[in-house]
Amino acid sequence: MDLLKDFGSRVFSDDIMMKHLPSEIYNSLKKSIELSLPLQPEIASIIAAAMKDWAIENGATHYTHWFQPMTGITAGKHDSFISLKSGEIEFEFSGKELIKGEPDASSFPHGGLRNTFEARGYTVWDCTSPAFIKGKTLYIPTAFCSYNGEALDTKTPLLRSMEVISEQAIRILRAFGNDNTTQVIPTVGAEQEYFLIDRQNYEKRLDLKICGRTMFGTNPPKGQEMDDHYCSRIRIRISDYMYELDKELWKFGIGSKTRHNEVAPAQHEMAPMFESCNVASDHNQLTMETMRTVAKEKQLACLLHEKPFAYVNGSGKHNNWSLSTANGKNLLDIGKTKKENLQFLVFLCAVIRGVDMHAGLLHLTAASAGNDNRLGAQEAPPSIISIFLGKHLTDILNNIACGKSISDENDTDVLVTNVHTLPNLPKDDSDRNRTSPFAFTGNKFEFRMLGSSASISLSTTVINLIVAESLEYFASIIENSDNFDKAIIDIIEETMKKHGRIIFNGNGYTASWQEEAKKRGLSNLKNTVEAAGEFINEKSVKLFEHFNVLSRCECQARYEIMLGIYCKTLSIEANTMLEMVNRQILPAVIRYANEISKTYIYMDKCGVRNDSLKDTLKSLSKSIDDITNAKDLLKASVEIKDFNNKLEKAQHYCNSVLNLMNSLRESVDKVEHIIPKDKWPMPSITDLLYRV
Repeated sequence: MDLLKDFGSRVFSDDIMMKHLPSEIYNSLKKSIELSLPLQPEIASIIAAAMKDWAIENGATHYTHWFQPMTGITAGKHDSFISLKSGEIEFEFSGKELIKGEPDASSFPHGGLRNTFEARGYTVWDCTSPAFIKGKTLYIPTAFCSYNGEALDTKTPLLRSMEVISEQAIRILRAFGNDNTTQVIPTVGAEQEYFLIDRQNYEKRLDLKICGRTMFGTNPPKGQEMDDHYCSRIRIRISDYMYELDKELWKFGIGSKTRHNEVAPAQHEMAPMFESCNVASDHNQLTMETMRTVAKEKQLACLLHEKPFAYVNGSGKHNNWSLSTANGKNLLDIGKTKKENLQFLVFLCAVIRGVDMHAGLLHLTAASAGNDNRLGAQEAPPSIISIFLGKHLTDILNNIACGKSISDENDTDVLVTNVHTLPNLPKDDSDRNRTSPFAFTGNKFEFRMLGSSASISLSTTVINLIVAESLEYFASIIENSDNFDKAIIDIIEETMKKHGRIIFNGNGYTASWQEEAKKRGLSNLKNTVEAAGEFINEKSVKLFEHFNVLSRCECQARYEIMLGIYCKTLSIEANTMLEMVNRQILPAVIRYANEISKTYIYMDKCGVRNDSLKDTLKSLSKSIDDITNAKDLLKASVEIKDFNNKLEKAQHYCNSVLNLMNSLRESVDKVEHIIPKDKWPMPSITDLLYRV
């Protein structure tokens, strides 16, 4: 593979545009992208023609407006380039077709923003994210909104938030004497965890195919107790998959950089390079789709559920977020002079203040039925929102808040190895804290709470907004002050006094932290139903409305959608469990009980008494009763339909259905230990984790 030749070969990239577009058209498009200006229709027609020619040259026959409705995945209807004129077929793609499409808006989650009889919706070309070819189709990234302009997707609010934080960040830069920067871009690198299992075993598990996770299954004899899977030797079959995945991702211009084994057996991770958060969001969706496609080609199944297996670590997605000027200057880099350090500390304080003021809203962005199975366990950040800064930065902020001056130098400690053949290394300004949900890791913040299947759009939108709100507040203080240095010190002092409680550099898994966090009054939402309420919390609504990112009705709609998806997810899981029990598990247990019964009777007739067989038969009989009772209770609970609203229904699923699902699983898992492997109707957890 010629990497330099193949990287981005399926992308209508900047280089391709330069080759295919007249220079004045190319420059106009770049200006629209860089300055967030509307694109002129006549320019769009020329771009569309060039895009069509390039796509056809590369084997495409169709195009699609690729959008991200509030389903968590992507969508798009495919139209061919062919057009019939005077009885002859020709290829055609207009500027209007490039800019706008009209999918059915009422068929996607809309939370009441659309009615069935009001179906019109629009997809609008997002020229800031490059088009690409997948298979034989040209994919055009688009925003998705209703006939009345409400956002029906995750991209539109993200794009709005990017403009907001750029505007407020530039105000801060201007206050520090930077008159050249015209755009500040939030950048993201989204680390993606996933499981790979054998395809044949996957096909034999209805729960994996329908729910993405195992609803039944006993603890494997070996899980991750030996700590021997993380970053260990990559198996040949997995290495081949990773190689093919990277090849495909590189063709899409996705900078897949890192790959390794994760903590749990059969679990792995990939990490891309940083890019604009909008493009990073599109690329992460494309990455997840490509992961599944390549896995199927390799007779594997890629599991992106947050908790596919109950007894080992689940999978997350780390949203590494930073701010950069258009010329590549990272605003979260610690400076080398007093002025640079003060500017860095202002942006740092904006994050601290924003996270503390909107901790519940930040938690909401990671909440889902799947992630509820993972958050708070010894594998993921706790549900308590806190920020890790490390001792060095925390001390600096506390010292300034207490009236101590900041040094002109950024002194960095040295890591002494005490091995003569190894060089001493400069230490980072902070350690890494794997238990922190929001950790500063050098020149970025790592939001570690997201689940592996989640889109990064919502979390990035919220991070952009909560930081922008604080930057707006800080900018007003600085602009209205006669003493610049004092204004900066006042900002740091106020931030630490009012919001320093959010900083925690210790072990987030300890019981003592739970108590300490409660005393500090920190957010600790326990599940998705609690978190969903943050969408309609008055403080959240005012934040979204203030920056025109979401209206009150758009917030309400997302609240309704979130509760609806939660209920539907648990309903599907519960009904899958019932089908597996009725059609697979109970028949298998009864058949084996029948075999044991016949054997016991035969041996008894031969004059041989066997108490262990009798005990086994009793255990099987009890298990049949336990499973039957548990599944009947679950069935009755799922069939309840009389609810006053979606919140009441979601609370029922959270407090009743989920507990009954766990009880049914417990009854089934007990009997799995008794049934021989060849008589159990599905591959075990051990088979799934270790047959790769």
